[in-house]
Amino acid sequence: MTLTSFDATEPESGTKPRVAVLFGGRSSEHSVSCVTAAGVLAAIDKDKYDVVPVGIARNGQWVLVNADPQEWTLTAGQLPEVPDSAEQVMLAARDSAAELLMRTGPESTRSMGRIDVVLPLLHGPFGEDGTLQGMLEMADVRYVGAGVLASAVGMDKHFMKLAFAAAGLEVGPYEVITDRQWQRDPEAALQRAAALGFPVFVKPARAGSSMGITRVTEAAQLRSAVEIARGHDPKVVVEAGIPGREIEVAVLQGRGIEDPRTSLPGEIAVQPGEHAFYDFEAKYVDGAAAALSCPAELPDDATARVRELAARAFDAVGAEGLSRADFFYTPDGGLVINEINTMPGFTPISMYPQMWAKSGLPYTELIDELIHLALSRPTGLR
Repeated sequence: MTLTSFDATEPESGTKPRVAVLFGGRSSEHSVSCVTAAGVLAAIDKDKYDVVPVGIARNGQWVLVNADPQEWTLTAGQLPEVPDSAEQVMLAARDSAAELLMRTGPESTRSMGRIDVVLPLLHGPFGEDGTLQGMLEMADVRYVGAGVLASAVGMDKHFMKLAFAAAGLEVGPYEVITDRQWQRDPEAALQRAAALGFPVFVKPARAGSSMGITRVTEAAQLRSAVEIARGHDPKVVVEAGIPGREIEVAVLQGRGIEDPRTSLPGEIAVQPGEHAFYDFEAKYVDGAAAALSCPAELPDDATARVRELAARAFDAVGAEGLSRADFFYTPDGGLVINEINTMPGFTPISMYPQMWAKSGLPYTELIDELIHLALSRPTGLR
């Protein structure tokens, strides 16, 4: 894919856009976010951008961190972590951009310079769910990716499915178990879940990276699976197992008023062995657990259809920047949407960048395109 240049809002004449690469966070996907940041910090074009790495510790504090990508990689199975640091920073609103401030005392700060755009590489609640996006909107700073509503809908598997159904996309059978329902009458909730048939997948409603997900094959396993999911989120979604192949499509916002762009579809095949599905270990720890096929071996009409449906899913939640749409391709040729991820895994070996690389847009150019898209759109309502 060849990309031509286009006009974006430049921060100041003759200066490079200053990009805050933001990662870590308070969710259970903290370390996944760090690994994503390692890939981006290694690949981002530093001749074009002044890069400022900012980590969010698990306690929510923002800190200046080491820009060395090796600091944040997954090595020997060890998960990286943003440390709590004395070098705490914050964003403050400034005329046409934002200012990064460092706390130097209980009531004093010093400026670390402007920030023109934030690249928020956070996964899960308190980062991917609209909370961070709302803060950035309040600070009047541009950022990569979906806005407040799209981020919130894309994080919640319940409301995501409602949005998909309203847009005419086929959604598989599911049940929602709220915290109140579980505390009031867990047996009734378990009966509703069991009525879907087996296998089912029990998931936290607002988590990603396969955190807290259990594949359940009999009723006796349901209660434990719900409790595991509730360890991540008091709201749980139980999905009926859909027979078929798992097909994914990377979506990239169009320029200006253009339609969303879609990659060639990809397919993850989990290798026979210890992993019953594409779980956290298979995604991030066991490098031999799964293989990507892109383009996926599909009939031409199915390829065209899944790309069209992925773009429709992107619009259904009001996404911006990037998303990955996941489908089941059923034996009868149907396409059932599973979910959309508004901040998909973004390491060089993650599905989203790999599918774009196979479609002609290499990793570094993809990062560049996302930053330009963010700089070209206005802050506030749009």
